[in-house]
Amino acid sequence: MPVPAPPLRTSPRALRAGLAGGAAVVVGLWLVQAEPSARLDALFATLAHLSGLLAAYGVLAMLLLMARVPAVEHGVGADRLARWHALGGRYVLGLCGTHALFALCGYAAHTGADLLAATGGLLGYPWLAAAVVGTGLLAGVGVTSAPAFRRRVRHETWRAVHLLTYAAVALAFGHQLSGPDLAGSPFAGWLWTLLHTTVGTLLVWYRLVVPVRQALRHDLRVAEVRTEGPGVVSVVIRGRGLEALRAEPGQFFRWRFLDRRLWRTALPFSLSAPVREDTLRITVKACGDHTRRVRRLRPGVRVLATGPFGALTAHRRTRRKVLLLAGGVGITPMRALFETLPGGPGDLTLLYRAGSAAQLVLREELEGIAAARGAALHYLLGPSDGPFDPLAPRALCNLVPDLAEHDVYLCGPPGMARAAITALERAGVPASRIHTEHFTF
Repeated sequence: MPVPAPPLRTSPRALRAGLAGGAAVVVGLWLVQAEPSARLDALFATLAHLSGLLAAYGVLAMLLLMARVPAVEHGVGADRLARWHALGGRYVLGLCGTHALFALCGYAAHTGADLLAATGGLLGYPWLAAAVVGTGLLAGVGVTSAPAFRRRVRHETWRAVHLLTYAAVALAFGHQLSGPDLAGSPFAGWLWTLLHTTVGTLLVWYRLVVPVRQALRHDLRVAEVRTEGPGVVSVVIRGRGLEALRAEPGQFFRWRFLDRRLWRTALPFSLSAPVREDTLRITVKACGDHTRRVRRLRPGVRVLATGPFGALTAHRRTRRKVLLLAGGVGITPMRALFETLPGGPGDLTLLYRAGSAAQLVLREELEGIAAARGAALHYLLGPSDGPFDPLAPRALCNLVPDLAEHDVYLCGPPGMARAAITALERAGVPASRIHTEHFTF
């Protein structure tokens, strides 16, 4: 059998360099057509052009980060892409506001009108009113994405509002092409149109066409739901041709169960076991309305799975010895890696943090894997506010004496993950060898 080629991956550094290079090209387009002038209105106008071009480019960059391109998702990681997307969104909104302010001041300085009259005059330009509406939609998306607001709305509501970004881009596109920086240069206009077309094609292909094609090809259905512990179940999903998914241990899918109570939401869950023949398995802890409903799924329910996503895979490994550190239901991707990461006796160690023995999930499987592979397995039990911290640097070094020589894979609740990263770095593990990924739903 031929060995399949490794999946293409874009590194975080390469992606950052590509996005920065694109921004430099945008600045170059502005510089080529900028006309130096000491007049106040000209200065405001040229700054408005630059901030507008960068804002439009920034929106496209944010859409690209969330286009679910496999090479980007598998190389950078979904959690990092989400953080970059959120941070970039703030800069984009700032650039939009800067563009509007400079354009208004420039027009007022040029015509001698007050700001109110200048606002009315600007709205008379072709496509500008549409761009104002688009900017308002972007501002609405930004407000609803703020943590204080996001916690108060249902995920489906937030997602519906977020889709307005596409309408905002469409409304602003005509205004951009009619602006002097693009209208005055056929090449610049062609390049700008090509950039929008490319990002739009990636979005349609990977967010719409590929999921539909996967659903038709693999025919996924719930085969079994079994209890693993208090409030925790494993869902076994059967399909056909699953090797074509090329899912790796440590990755996750976005699952949409076509049940009347769940079909509206795609739920991100990691694989809790390697893909075996025609089955996939996820392990879910009830921590909200949707996850509680997963426990009541019945065999035969059709499943739409988009993915795989995530970069917490074997390709990040740089050392022979590996420590897997899991907290709570974060054991799911760690369990899959524990079984599949190459290594001989003594090369793998799994530390599993939980409040009590009753909260341990997949315990029999973990102990069976440890025994078969000659790997170390330790349970770190006790309340998070107890007198002894099993994740303290000294405690970790006692369990793993040569800890600083390990690669560390980490998955757990955000608070536990932050504390563990701090302890690992104090214990001598370089940040570059601490591999973690979490996706807060």
